[in-house]
Amino acid sequence: MSVNEPIKLTSYSTKGGCGCKIGPADLQQVIRTLPPATPDPNLLVGLDTSDDAGVYKLTDELALVQTVDFFTPIVDDPYAFGQVAAANALSDIYAMGGKPLTVLNIVAFPIKKLDKQVLADILRGAGDKVKEAGATLVGGHSIDDNEPKFGLAVTGLVHPSKAKTNAGAQPGDKLILTKPIGVGILTTSIKKDALSQEEIERVTKVMTTLNKTAAETMEPYDVHGCTDVTGFGLLGHAAEMAKGSGVGVRIGKAQVPVLPRVRELAEAGFVPGGTKNNYAHLEGTVAFAESIDQLDQWILCDAVTSGGLLIAVAADKADALLGDLRRAGVEAAIIGETTADHPGEIRVLESL
Repeated sequence: MSVNEPIKLTSYSTKGGCGCKIGPADLQQVIRTLPPATPDPNLLVGLDTSDDAGVYKLTDELALVQTVDFFTPIVDDPYAFGQVAAANALSDIYAMGGKPLTVLNIVAFPIKKLDKQVLADILRGAGDKVKEAGATLVGGHSIDDNEPKFGLAVTGLVHPSKAKTNAGAQPGDKLILTKPIGVGILTTSIKKDALSQEEIERVTKVMTTLNKTAAETMEPYDVHGCTDVTGFGLLGHAAEMAKGSGVGVRIGKAQVPVLPRVRELAEAGFVPGGTKNNYAHLEGTVAFAESIDQLDQWILCDAVTSGGLLIAVAADKADALLGDLRRAGVEAAIIGETTADHPGEIRVLESL
């Protein structure tokens, strides 16, 4: 392909973004067969609670935060794809309360099918996001592959006592979400040429926005728990928080911010397979109010790429944190609360 021809990068993959994750049900079946990890008192966060990153204590004042994330194209523009993939990988560090330090590029690319400039643009997009995050690129690895894939391995730093996990929520907390959902349905619509350029730019802006500002804003509030909303959807990641923390979760559908046209496009059939897999996996964990129909249930389970942070904070601090987030330009909303009853379960109401 000539670099001057229009590139539809999403046509080179069957799935896109975090929607190409192995589903949670299949992943659990594999992980449960692994032998227990060798105990290490310095491992503060490992595999036990399906958290966003690992945290390893180096000293009483310093811990490493480590993560890796890569996926197939979610948008057609190579530069934007690099930005989205980088923002998504960096998000795991922010979700743990850390600051990204170094990154490694992970590249799979059909070097004989696509012009080398396409790969250069992907790397340039990622590099600009890494620079925005204040991190440093130190290397990477590439393979020749028929299906393009890109992402980052990221190392960050956090004070051991300030690391945030998805297992720290306490009964009575308020839940704040820092980005709107519906990304999976919209990006599936991109592949089907069902979005205008303005709509593509809107969802791309959501995905390329770093969670840096949200993480820095929440830092002084001593939040109890945090995770980022990605491939397992809002309810999937909320369920991980509920299970890990031993709390129940109540979410108000009306309070959850959703991107424009998502319901319309879901009704037209643009619901990705990853979203439906998330929904099926949550059967028995999530109870929906009778007034919430199938489309809205799918939307709440939608497989997000580079989504926002889901923050559990004490109720008496929630309004102040929400105000600070909004003043900082973050599209945040209080969407739910945690309870002492029904631990590990999610109840979705029409409104709180």
